[in-house]
Formats: sequence, C-alpha cells, structure tokens
Amino acid sequence: MGHSVLVVPVPALDPFVRERTAFYDASFLSADPAFVNSHITLLGPWLPTPGELDLQRVADALDPVPAFDFTLTKFGEFPDGLIYLRPDPVAPFAELSARLVAAFPQCPPYGGAFPQPVPHLTLDRRCDTVDLATVRAAVSGLVPAHGRAERVDLQWWDNDDCHVRHSWKLN
Repeated sequence: MGHSVLVVPVPALDPFVRERTAFYDASFLSADPAFVNSHITLLGPWLPTPGELDLQRVADALDPVPAFDFTLTKFGEFPDGLIYLRPDPVAPFAELSARLVAAFPQCPPYGGAFPQPVPHLTLDRRCDTVDLATVRAAVSGLVPAHGRAERVDLQWWDNDDCHVRHSWKLN
C-alpha cells in the first residue's frame, strides 16, 4: 500500500516535521539515516517498482539542472488546511517537476488532483489546536530556513517502512 515520491530533502526543518509526523502517525518515521521527512515533493506518487531504465530516465531529466540555494520564509495554507512553506526561488523546483512530469507523463503530480501543483514544504494541517499562527510560532526558531538543493531522492513511504531507494546528485 506504500508509494514512492521524488523529492528534494530539506534537513533544516526535519526536527519539526519529524515531531509533527510522530504526532499524527509515528509509523512514518524512518530509521534510514538518508531519509528526510522534511522535503519538497517534485513528483509523487511515482512508480511503485521502477526499473533501471526508469532510474536512468530520472537521471537524464535531472542532468542539466545545477544545484541551487533556496530559502523558506513564505507561509501559506491550502484550502484543505495543509500549512506549508513556499521556497524562494520557486522556479527551479517547478522546472525540476516539469522535467520529471515530461519524462513520466503517466505519473501526474498528486495523481492529477492538482493540475498546477505549488512547490511547498508541508509543516502541518489545520485542526482544533493547529492553525497558521500556532505553526508560525512553533517554527519561529527555524524560519527563515536556508537550503541547498543538491540531490533528488526517491523515497518510499509506507507504514514502518520509509526509506530512500535511490538518489541523484544535481550538477
């Protein structure tokens, strides 16, 4: 029942995201030291069992893209209550996603639920005790967060089995 995603890991916010993940469902915490819960999704769900040719197509799609720096300072909330940070600049993430979608048109982002996905890092979800203000306060010591997109990870997400299956370095 698990799924794979192609992501840019963001270690700077991992302590907070791991804490919130544990609050909701600790079975999605990973013992894999390469696995970073805090990430910006580029394409997911992706192929459940990619072969060598699929991995090479990802490498080819990512090959021309250089590593880049980004900052996370802009909070937002989607209509479904998902609270997030948007990266700045956003264009390199959109480019990476577009390249991967072009290479794998059978894998529309978020299963096609959002025709124009917004690159973001998920922090939490609105509920009776959580809103944008409480999340902002909770991450005040971590934001602004600075990151460098140096690699793309193929992560597998499943209860008690979250791990990195492959990584590609950006040039």
